[in-house]
Amino acid sequence: MKKRILGKTGLEVPVLSFGASSLGSVFRDIDREEGIRTVHAALDAGMNYIDVSPYYGLTKAEAVLGEAIRSQPRSSFILSTKAGRYGENEFDFSRKRIQESVQESLNRLHTDYIDILFLHDIEFVPAEVILEEAYPTLLRLKEQGVIRHAGICGLPLPMFEKVLPQIDADAIISYCHYALNDTSLLSLLPLLEKEGIGLVNASPLSMGLLSTRGTPAWHPAEERIKRACLKAAQFCAEQGTDIAKLAVQYATANEQIPTTLVSSASELNIRNNAAWVDEPLDEEMLAEVLRILAPIHNETWSSGRPEYNEQLQNASKEEQ
Repeated sequence: MKKRILGKTGLEVPVLSFGASSLGSVFRDIDREEGIRTVHAALDAGMNYIDVSPYYGLTKAEAVLGEAIRSQPRSSFILSTKAGRYGENEFDFSRKRIQESVQESLNRLHTDYIDILFLHDIEFVPAEVILEEAYPTLLRLKEQGVIRHAGICGLPLPMFEKVLPQIDADAIISYCHYALNDTSLLSLLPLLEKEGIGLVNASPLSMGLLSTRGTPAWHPAEERIKRACLKAAQFCAEQGTDIAKLAVQYATANEQIPTTLVSSASELNIRNNAAWVDEPLDEEMLAEVLRILAPIHNETWSSGRPEYNEQLQNASKEEQ
C-alpha cells in the first residue's frame, strides 16, 4: 500500500485507510468475530491507519475494534478516535466530558494513547464552545501524552474555514467532499497546506450515494442528487464494473489527499478496496461518469448550525 505524510503530524499513512464505523453495525448488523476478522484483513492489506468514534454503534465500534487490535503490536498501526458526539442528537464538548470520553475510549480500545483525537461534528455547537473549552482540552491531553495529535471533523467546509485559523490543528477529517460527485474539498487545500494541517478524506462513496443499491432512506441529499449518482453507478455496472472501484481509485490518486477512509465489515470488500488502489484507473469510464454527474457536481446538504450552511440557503433561495 502506497503511503503519504499526514501534514505536520509526520505520520506516514496509507493512501487508503480503515474507517471502523461499520464495526458498530451502522450499515448492517455484524457479529464481533466478523468485525475482528475484517480489521485483521485491513491490517494485512496495509491499511494500518484506523479511525473510530464512541458515536459509532454507541460504543460498539470501539469495543469490537479494541478486541481486534489488542493482539497487534501497538507500533504497527495508527489509531484515531473522537470526542464530543455520543448520539444522534447528543453532543457534549465540555472539558469534563471530553476527558471522561478519552479515558473510556482508551479502555475500550485497550491502549494507553491515541495517535489523533478529533472533536466530532463540531458544526452542531457554537464555535465559541470549541475555541474556548473543547480544543484547549485536547491541547492539554496532548501535553500529557494521552493523545499525540489533535484535530476537528465535520461536514460543512465553511466550518473549517471559520475555525481552523483560530486553532493549532494537527489534522482534520472531511467527508463527502472529495468523491466522484463532489470535489469541493479542493477549495480548502490552500488553507490546509499553509498551516501544515493533515487531511483525512472520508466517504468516497458519499455515504452510499454512489451505489446501485440506491441511497439509504436516511440520506440527506436531494432526490436529484440521488438519481444522478444512481445513474452513474448503473452505468458502471453495465460496463461490468463497480462504481466503488472507480471511486476508491479516484480518491486515492490525488497526491494532495494523504489518505481516504473506507468502511466495511466485509473481509472481501476490504481486500478488494485495497487491491483496487494498485490497479490502473479506467480514464474513459471516469470521463463518462464525471459527465453523468456534472449536473449535480459539488452539490451538498446542510449539517449543523445555520451559520455554516448559509451558502446552501442562499443557493436554494436563488433557485426559487
